[in-house]
Amino acid sequence: MPFQIIRNDITQMHVDAIVNAANNSLLGGGGVDGAIHRAAGPGLLAECRTLGGCETGEAKITNGYALFARWVIHTVGPVWSGGRNGEAELLAACYRNSLERAAEKGCDSVAFPLISSGVYGYPKEEALWIAEETIKAYLDESDHDMLVFLVLFDKESFSVSEERFAEIQSYIDDRYAEEHANLRTMNAAASSKAPFPAGLFGSIKQKQASALCGSAVSAMAAPSGLERALNQIDESFTEMLLRKIDERGMTDAQCYKKANIDRKLFSKIRSDKYYHPKKATVIAFALSLELSLDETKDMLMKAGFALSHSSKFDIIVEYFISHGIYDIMEINNTLFAFDQMLIGGYDK
Repeated sequence: MPFQIIRNDITQMHVDAIVNAANNSLLGGGGVDGAIHRAAGPGLLAECRTLGGCETGEAKITNGYALFARWVIHTVGPVWSGGRNGEAELLAACYRNSLERAAEKGCDSVAFPLISSGVYGYPKEEALWIAEETIKAYLDESDHDMLVFLVLFDKESFSVSEERFAEIQSYIDDRYAEEHANLRTMNAAASSKAPFPAGLFGSIKQKQASALCGSAVSAMAAPSGLERALNQIDESFTEMLLRKIDERGMTDAQCYKKANIDRKLFSKIRSDKYYHPKKATVIAFALSLELSLDETKDMLMKAGFALSHSSKFDIIVEYFISHGIYDIMEINNTLFAFDQMLIGGYDK
């Protein structure tokens, strides 16, 4: 763990291994296959000639040659023929076997295309679901920590269901309109106030400076009051996270895997009472723990964040939590479709 969906050119990925959606001959072709062969150079084709082809669902590994990736894992996806010929099992096998080859080489990172979703005709929404479920299951069961990317060339590579997309778009529009109406009201109120007399600003600034200096002197003169205030500091994000894990009866591993969070990042958080995470990391843990919207807002506040109706990301997260939907993969698919940052991963 973790698993991330990104929009990129797979030949440009700086990872240990990239996966090639190849044909049975392994001798190059169109689409992703042709792009990888062109980027890698003639050495890749020469090595592929020695492999004797590849069966559908299987995976074989070669060097990366001129690619940024050290390795290329070649797998052959099924041609879609209505779903009655074991296509789902074969497609899942492509992902599992590719991950096995990556683990055998000690890869810490691997990037996949959406296998069989091009000229092989596999329905994109079903292909995406199989990719996500298979990768997630493998990472949950594996002892080998690996960062896995699913690389999509554009957001049209898959779609959120039309009904869900329309519902969330309406949810966003309603809250955007409400937020912007509030801002317009505040701006109008501010502009309607009479301006300060021209000579007043200097005296106001002087009074403010005097007040600030007086407060500073008082604080310096009474350090015990400040010390008492600091001793009453609220529960930190880390403390709340660990408390909620215990209350839910979860293990640490169950929590960070469900949150799509890297084990090393979780270890850093656990060892630092005052660790300051990114907002998406806080939300990932809130989803893993299936916190209510109020609990989620509380956890965000512990880390210095809030949910805002000025942010599409925040509104989408609020929509899913308020509807009791905590599946990070489903939420990330929606965030991707709306061009928003995704949840989980590394806290960079």
